[in-house]
Amino acid sequence: MSKTGTREERELVKMLWDADCAAMRAPASGGATKKPLPDVIAGNGSIYLAIEVKSTSLERIYINAEKIDGLNEFADLFGAKPYVGIKFLRKKWRFICPKDLYKTKNNNYRLNMDLAFDKGLEFDEILGKDKQVKFN
Repeated sequence: MSKTGTREERELVKMLWDADCAAMRAPASGGATKKPLPDVIAGNGSIYLAIEVKSTSLERIYINAEKIDGLNEFADLFGAKPYVGIKFLRKKWRFICPKDLYKTKNNNYRLNMDLAFDKGLEFDEILGKDKQVKFN
């Protein structure tokens, strides 16, 4: 995994701990195991999260279908809500449900900034602390 991805994962884990959630990085998620593991796992006794972390300086990012399938599989077994956490350069974190991702012709996934800010949730929303009002 790149340094950027690791830094973003650590930032998210710190944010989760600061929000009264137990959280950890799953370093084996980069391919060291055949089991589906998300990048970050967190919970507080009421809510459980499985998060695939992405960061980019571009307007969009592509995600391999195996990553999303693994995220969903882990979340189902663990009883967690699955999210793709995206950190665009100089923007706030956004969290997108895998079902809201755009599926490409090659059966992979694309996530762009418009989708992230239209359908994505803010940090407090995934914790159930805040509900964003969106006007269309």
